[in-house]
Amino acid sequence: MNGAPALHRTPLYDLHRQAGARWVHFAGWELPLEFSGILDEHRAVREAAGLFDVSHMGEIEIRGPEAFELVNEITVNDVRRLYPGKAQYSALIYEHGGFVDDLVVHMVAQDWFFLCVNAANQHKDYQHILRYNRRRATVELTSDRYVQLALQGPRAQEILQRLTSVDLAGLRPFHFVDTEVANVAARVARTGYTGEDGFEIYVDPAQGPQLWTILLEIGRDYGLKPCGLGARNNLRLEAGLPLYGHEIDASTSPFEAGLGWLVKFDKGDFIGRRALEQAQQRVSRRLVGFELHSRAIAREGYEVLVDGRPAGWVTSGTFSPVLDKSIGLCYLPWDKAQPGQAIQVLIRGRLVDGVVVATPFYRARR
Repeated sequence: MNGAPALHRTPLYDLHRQAGARWVHFAGWELPLEFSGILDEHRAVREAAGLFDVSHMGEIEIRGPEAFELVNEITVNDVRRLYPGKAQYSALIYEHGGFVDDLVVHMVAQDWFFLCVNAANQHKDYQHILRYNRRRATVELTSDRYVQLALQGPRAQEILQRLTSVDLAGLRPFHFVDTEVANVAARVARTGYTGEDGFEIYVDPAQGPQLWTILLEIGRDYGLKPCGLGARNNLRLEAGLPLYGHEIDASTSPFEAGLGWLVKFDKGDFIGRRALEQAQQRVSRRLVGFELHSRAIAREGYEVLVDGRPAGWVTSGTFSPVLDKSIGLCYLPWDKAQPGQAIQVLIRGRLVDGVVVATPFYRARR
């Protein structure tokens, strides 16, 4: 016995094993990396639709007479802009101004909030919220009550509409509804992490395998394919979306990461406010996108040079099959972080030329 903790598996594990998935260990979970191939799955999401098992994501529910006040205190976005059925992207911030996590906040009712958080951070997030809960509100980690499926791509609405009576055309981005999908009680949110239109579907774990199977059967004629974490990571990078542990962490402020728009100082006091007010005034680095002038891939941690001098490091990088370019994200000094700035990335002992570009790299056709 080596004493290593057992890896978690989603309720769909056996189905993925039968489908011949290749596996990856991520945040303490054994998850599908790919089914038919990362590039094939990537193209399916951009051209038709892809189905992801993201049941490793965490869920935290906050209820009670002062749930609203608690959520507004622990997150940086303005919860006053929410109403039942509306969701918002937000962040939990430490008192020193760095990220605890980024998350999506859903208002189910005035006294009930549903938070979707990152898998690796769910226990940390839960303890962080408990620490600051001095309100008449209960905080519960409910991750084991949900399977989460992400149906993403330009044909996602057509596919899902076959299985629900809800008029999905009327469900706007960052809105959600509690309904039934294939006669299974489900929370359907028009959210996602690929840059495409799509839906995240939360159901009871016992119903997850059945719904996964039905969606793939219905979606086959639309080009739907099962997808793994490999395609998911490349898709989010094309869309310029940050990943905790790469672009954002406890040492990063929202203003450095290009997420200053999340911070609503006019909403009143919240955890980390004082530090963020100071951080806004002294931003010395910024997260930027870049393209390389070759097909070499800039991996996480590779050094970035400007004018021949070390200036930053790569946080994420890949080769985009849609753009046919090598792309990535990196931190650079504020005065070097403008589109058009020439850079070099040190890749396996060789300097590869590139340029800073605006993000997102890819915008979905609407």
